[in-house]
Amino acid sequence: MKILIASDLHYPTINGVATFSRNLARGLADLGHEVVVIAPSQTGKKCKEVDGNHVIVRTNSVPFPFYQNFRISPNPAREVRKIIEDFDPDVIHIQMVLWLGSAALKYGNKFGIPIVSTNHAMPENLMDNLKLLAPVSRSINYILKAYGARFHSKADYVTLPTQAAIDMFNAGDKIKIPMAPVSNGIDLARFTPQEAPKSVYEKFHLPNDAPIVTYIGRLDAEKHISVLVRAFVRVNAQHPEAHLLIVGDGTDAPRLKALVKEFGLQQHVTFTGKVSDEDLVLLHRVGTVYCMPSPAELQSIATLEAMASGQPIVAVDAGALRELCQHERNGYLCEQDNDEEIAAGIISIIEDASLRESMSKESLAIAKTHDLQTTLKQFEKIYQDLIKA
Repeated sequence: MKILIASDLHYPTINGVATFSRNLARGLADLGHEVVVIAPSQTGKKCKEVDGNHVIVRTNSVPFPFYQNFRISPNPAREVRKIIEDFDPDVIHIQMVLWLGSAALKYGNKFGIPIVSTNHAMPENLMDNLKLLAPVSRSINYILKAYGARFHSKADYVTLPTQAAIDMFNAGDKIKIPMAPVSNGIDLARFTPQEAPKSVYEKFHLPNDAPIVTYIGRLDAEKHISVLVRAFVRVNAQHPEAHLLIVGDGTDAPRLKALVKEFGLQQHVTFTGKVSDEDLVLLHRVGTVYCMPSPAELQSIATLEAMASGQPIVAVDAGALRELCQHERNGYLCEQDNDEEIAAGIISIIEDASLRESMSKESLAIAKTHDLQTTLKQFEKIYQDLIKA
């Protein structure tokens, strides 16, 4: 099959959509399909590049100030039309409802090309970063959700990463086309519960004889990482040897570093900034427990990666996280923004080796049900069925 993937967020931008769209493109190309990705240019000027086994066509772009390393293509219609005409895809898979996604939807419909649309977004992901709009956030959230429903209704098939995401979207009452939960998936060949080499501890100046609480992902306001920092203050009070590892970058990074300094935790917290793909895998292995404080997750690839690396999970009982963090099975679910509950969950796992081992095994068992190869096969079938229809 010739598969066109349109994604307003794509590598090297770091977030769940970008990670999924790249994994999807690489995986489908590995299976023998011809794959082209449309994504915003990282330099501003349109270009073509090869990412291993597939082509990325980059469109003209401008910076978007509210997300780290995020550029947008505000008027891509002509470029997208030409890409579609030149490539002549059998199917188009849209990852976002923004500029490139809208153009791909428009011309896919015009040329009669089957369209799969995946919803990765919650309006809260945007609104938490636009604090000036907080007084009208409820109204804007409603408008964005209504726009999303209209957008997806013009596709031929809609997927979301979890059933909980479908339920939250309430799409069954709004969209009358086929819809299904399809996990974002995880490459279980990469993320494994191996012991991290000594070199990774040395490179990032981490203690190798102390419990390490990890967060890996974007450092943006909607992730509520400040709640984790406050929880770690409580953890540190009982376990001064414990260390907090925060991997990633984002618009909230300066505020988080200031908060750590305010609490006098500089010697107990490591900010790595953006890391390489290789270091990301290794840093998932150093953790004793992984914490996801974000209430706006439709799945959370980073949490899946931590689980596949053998970590117990402490997460908030919001979004779709309860499908990954199953309370008292592989971790603890806590009330949103309740740093006391989050700290208690972390401390319980740190203090009980047998509990930690049991939860680690359960994290691995759950992660195995989200193998990327299964995700790829599900999308292959969806594409084939649409092409035959």
